[in-house]
Amino acid sequence: MDSEEGTQQPQLVLAHKLFLLTHPDVNDLDKVRLREEVLEAVVSNDMAPLFETLVSKGIFSLNLEVLDPMRVKNADELKKLDEKIADAEENLGESEGKALEQLKVTEKKTVAVGQKMDLVFYTLQMGLFDLDFDLIAKCIDKAKKLFEKGGDWERKNRLKVYEGLFCMSTRNFKKAADLFLDSISTFTTYELFPYDTFIFYTVLTSIITLDRVSLKQKVVDAPEILTVIGKIPYLAEFMNSLYECQYKSFFSAFAGLMEHIKLDRYLQPHFRYYMREVRTVVYSQFLESYKSVTIEAMAKAFGVSEDFIDLELSRFIAAGKLHCKIDKVAGVLETNRPDAKNALYQATIKQGDFLLNRIQKLSRVIDL
Repeated sequence: MDSEEGTQQPQLVLAHKLFLLTHPDVNDLDKVRLREEVLEAVVSNDMAPLFETLVSKGIFSLNLEVLDPMRVKNADELKKLDEKIADAEENLGESEGKALEQLKVTEKKTVAVGQKMDLVFYTLQMGLFDLDFDLIAKCIDKAKKLFEKGGDWERKNRLKVYEGLFCMSTRNFKKAADLFLDSISTFTTYELFPYDTFIFYTVLTSIITLDRVSLKQKVVDAPEILTVIGKIPYLAEFMNSLYECQYKSFFSAFAGLMEHIKLDRYLQPHFRYYMREVRTVVYSQFLESYKSVTIEAMAKAFGVSEDFIDLELSRFIAAGKLHCKIDKVAGVLETNRPDAKNALYQATIKQGDFLLNRIQKLSRVIDL
């Protein structure tokens, strides 16, 4: 890969700037700077189609003095490529089928798995630029099949980060956390993002998917995380206050982190969902310690009003996220944690009924 350690791929830097350029929470002064930086990147790389797309979206004004030279350079490059293809067809055979067959044979004999994997990584970066999740999913499947034939551990570990980013971007936070945690000590995927950003994603996905014991072992006490977490605003307080049950500090840190999440192109589409999941985790953790607790005590612990807690918990209880009920008259919350054995029993009965129904349907078909 062309990316050196610590260097993010320029096209992904550009993709993030384009995201911020259209974000409603970015101020106008920053957008002026971003517009200049995006234009410079587009022109210096002769990105005529992207420039036309940005003009159609109203980000840039149509300027033929800028667009026409890029079109000419693109046309010249395409002409050179067409000439090379024509030369290859002439040398390898008259028919397109024969040319393709020769290319397949050549690739099979000379191209190593590692080189094929590098091509897949480049394609994955193209998919991440456009957030083309269909392309990304296909590339990840292709990479896994290639690794069945061989491949080095460094590329396998990098693929975990690509897949983790894909999972996080498609709201599969559990799998994303597992893949990120597996890659903490072997991270070399600097072409996607810096190590600080990787730790940011790892902590965020872990907090809503791991139990307290796993969170302590894999995240809170992880030396790789502890070395950099202090560089990321609010993240250390967010993680530690949750684990240490300092709920007032947790809400304060959470408010600060929300701005970072909203301005991240991979997390922003899941902003509301993530907010709900984090609050589910923290409210469940608080209620786990009590059979009953007053709304006043809970509001005081979180540093919010009683009306806020009442409204919040009502929504989460109605959605089935919290196992408790509110006694409005007494101002008390009563927990009613589900019995694990009873839940297993009910699930077994339900599955048994389903199986009996299938057997009955099958017997009728056989009788016919």
